[in-house]
Amino acid sequence: MYLKNSKTIVIKIGSSLLINENNIIRKKWISEFIKDIKELLKERKKIVIVSSGAIALGCKKLGINKKNLKLDKSQAIASIGQIELMNLFKKNFNSKKINLSQILLTLEDTEQRRRAINAKRTFDNLFELNFVPIVNENDSIATSEIKYGDNDRLASRVAQILNADCLILLSDVEGLYTKNPKIHKDGKLIKEIKNIDTKIEQVARKSIGMHGTGGMKTKIDAAKICQLSGSYMVIANGLLNRPIKNIYQKNNCTWFLPKISKLDARKKWIISSISPKGKLIVDDGAINALKKGKSLLAAGIINIEGKFNKGDHIKIIDKNMNEFARGLSSFNSNEISKIKGQHSNRINEILGYVTKSEVVHKDDMVEI
Repeated sequence: MYLKNSKTIVIKIGSSLLINENNIIRKKWISEFIKDIKELLKERKKIVIVSSGAIALGCKKLGINKKNLKLDKSQAIASIGQIELMNLFKKNFNSKKINLSQILLTLEDTEQRRRAINAKRTFDNLFELNFVPIVNENDSIATSEIKYGDNDRLASRVAQILNADCLILLSDVEGLYTKNPKIHKDGKLIKEIKNIDTKIEQVARKSIGMHGTGGMKTKIDAAKICQLSGSYMVIANGLLNRPIKNIYQKNNCTWFLPKISKLDARKKWIISSISPKGKLIVDDGAINALKKGKSLLAAGIINIEGKFNKGDHIKIIDKNMNEFARGLSSFNSNEISKIKGQHSNRINEILGYVTKSEVVHKDDMVEI
């Protein structure tokens, strides 16, 4: 039910799903997985794939062991492996007429609000172009201080940025058990988790595979982010052929339920600023458009107060100086001063470079 009702889905696949313990690419699994993606796209769902595997594929190409790699060496190998990874995906996905794009992110891209907004815009435009983004951490430049280190948490941040409905973490087990099923035969699968308490933390023992860099602990960390983002998250067995279909049909997995709605999470994020950096005074026509759920365009802006950068919190004020909404600006204050009152089709001409048409996008705005 949770997956069926989801419109935007982030799917994380680990290295062990692409390459087996003998360093052989699992071609059959990839082919079956693409069938799942094809079905989701037919249902008009927006899909993002967060994939590990760059370093593992780099090691495979060079014939070296991944264990005990130093960071600077792993960065170079990631650079080599990233091409191998995308070539692998492109060859297989294109055969099913699925268009792919690539997005490499660092920790700062998801933690800094301005950069997160830019990333979201890129994802949205790719969806409109009917492309499936493949996301990975930019291991070739990330240092230990600014590095996620695992793609579970990266995937949860991507889901948060996208305001996604669901994050699927495909693992080598069905989900979270009361005890490690590989050691204890009496371990039972936990089907749903509403609250991540100390008991849940205790059963999430870290287990590192041959290629993977995380375990159940990182998946619990990802679940915490999703729960506070209003997103569902599921841990499911990815080693099966057609893993997504298996979730639909058997639901033999662990679901983490959101603590708050996506709307509440988004509102909290947008209006969390204690001191918005500026104000936009808008006309009645703009107010009426905003009430109908439209974005704020330059034509409706009468005046501007304050100095602020792209991505900063700002207030939207009516001409009687009453606060109507708060939002995240798509332009800095200097740019808005130049384009206020102008039709959107003149923005690029006035500023001298190509940019967006919405001053505050409807997704980045909350009515007070």
